[in-house]
Amino acid sequence: MAGQGLSTDEIQGIREALAAGRKPRVVFTEAAGQMAGQLGQVVELTDPAASEEFVVVRFGRDELPFSPADVAIAPKGAGRRPAAEAKPEPEQPPAAPEPAFVLDTPRVPAPRREEPKTEQPQAEPKPAKRAVKAAKPKTPPGLTVTLAYAEGEWTVAAQQGTKALARPYVVKPAEALRMVALVDVPGVQEAVEQILAAERAEAEQQAEKLRAELAEIEARLAELREAR
Repeated sequence: MAGQGLSTDEIQGIREALAAGRKPRVVFTEAAGQMAGQLGQVVELTDPAASEEFVVVRFGRDELPFSPADVAIAPKGAGRRPAAEAKPEPEQPPAAPEPAFVLDTPRVPAPRREEPKTEQPQAEPKPAKRAVKAAKPKTPPGLTVTLAYAEGEWTVAAQQGTKALARPYVVKPAEALRMVALVDVPGVQEAVEQILAAERAEAEQQAEKLRAELAEIEARLAELREAR
C-alpha cells in the first residue's frame, strides 16, 4: 500500500534525479483518491511558492500536478511484469489399439462419433476507466513593483515570483510623486512630499551658494579687465 507522502529529503532527492535526467517512479497514496496504488513518473518540480501541487506526475498519457501528500516513492521492483510461466506440454493422445485377427466374428457396428462441441469464448468485460484527477490551472506567480528612494535618487524595479522583470532604474522626482499619488495612501504621499521638500531646500541652498561664487568670480573678472 502507498505510504504517507513525500518527505523534504525525498523531494530533494527527486529534484537531483530530475537534474541528472532521470524520472523517479512514485505511487499514489490514499490522499489521491481513486488513483491510490497506481504508479507514475515524476517529470517536473514546479515552484512550491506558486502552488502546493508542484509535483508534476506522468500517469498514462497525462501529466498532472499533485501535492507531496498525494504521492510516495515507489518500492523497488514495483510495476515490473512477472516472468512468463512455463507453458505445460500438450498431452499426447493415447495410441490407437491394433486390430485383432478374428475369424467368423460378427461385425459390431462402430459407435457413432460425436463432434466435440466448441464453446464460444465469452468476451471479458473491459475494466472501468479510473477517474483521472482534474488538473488545476496553475496560478501565475505574484507581480511586485517597487518604488525606492536612496542616496538622493528614486528608482523603480519589477519582479514576478523569483524572476526579475526590470532591474532598478532611476526616475525623476515628479514621476515618483505621480506614482505615489495613484496609490492614494496619505501616509506614503506625505513621506514622499517631505523627501522632495528636503531635496528642494538643499538644491536651493546649493544654487544660492553657486550664485554667490559666480558673483565673486564676475567681480574679480571686472577688476582684472579694468587693470589693463
